[in-house]
Amino acid sequence: MNRLVIIFATCWMALTTASAQESEQKAFSHLDAGLTLGTTGIGLDAAMPINDAIRLRAGFSFMPKFDYPMSFEVQVGDDPATSNSKFERLSDMLEVFTGNKVDNQIDMIGQPTYWNFNFMADIFPFHNKHWHLTAGFYLGSSQIAKAFNTTEDMPSLVSVGIYNNLYEELTRDDPETGLPWFIEHSRIEEILGFSLDHAQLFQMRELLQNNGRMGIHVGDYKTSGKPYMMEPDENSMVKAKIKMNSFKPYLGFGYQGRLLKNNDRYHIGFDCGAMFWGGTPRITTHDGTSLTKDVENINGKVGDYVDFFKVFKVFPVVNVKISRTIF
Repeated sequence: MNRLVIIFATCWMALTTASAQESEQKAFSHLDAGLTLGTTGIGLDAAMPINDAIRLRAGFSFMPKFDYPMSFEVQVGDDPATSNSKFERLSDMLEVFTGNKVDNQIDMIGQPTYWNFNFMADIFPFHNKHWHLTAGFYLGSSQIAKAFNTTEDMPSLVSVGIYNNLYEELTRDDPETGLPWFIEHSRIEEILGFSLDHAQLFQMRELLQNNGRMGIHVGDYKTSGKPYMMEPDENSMVKAKIKMNSFKPYLGFGYQGRLLKNNDRYHIGFDCGAMFWGGTPRITTHDGTSLTKDVENINGKVGDYVDFFKVFKVFPVVNVKISRTIF
């Protein structure tokens, strides 16, 4: 953070010096309106000069929603090597109990959700007024993306939730008596919709204990090395979100020139720079688990995203802009 303060202070000194040296152009003598497209999404901005060396810009941008598919496997127990064989045996039982065919693959959809206002100061330090340095900030949504299961996989997640409720009821013991919980406090009939005698319940208890809980194996806990199994929430859904700071400083450079020959009203240009997130973005699942802090060896495309956010503490900004001078 101290480095950012020094950088911005340097930019401000350069801006002040340039302002004192260049004063041929009157402040706010004309207005440019532009359309931007790039890594910050689609945006609109307006720019006005203070003098020949400084231009102020303000705008708004958003990322259109699009779906990015991801998938995870349902795992039974802590050992991935035995999970498939266990799942095959239990899926038939779950289909009888729930009436739903259980799929061992859960598909999820990732969507960007970010938008930002921005305020920038462009500094033109060269005699060639096409190139500029930029300092400013973005201010917008703290949540930049979300992920959730597809509608088609809801029946499978409902079945996984029922299985885990059944597992909880049958495998826990009464802390006072040490006996199986279901002997005195059974909710099995409520869960299953039909009754079982104690012998059948003990057989089912042994079956569930031998197999373990069901969940989506996302990765492994850093502290214990045990698998992190993401289980459906109370609405039979699995979700995650990515968040960062709402206020994001920006430093960069850019170029602007004529779009049409012999026409000074239309311009085309680009901006390149870094939007400072304020550290590693927070990737959290619906059960409160931090994928960036608590989990490692994350599977599939989600693992690639988490690794990207861990390595890059800034967001790369590359935008193309077409603008027109209004007056």
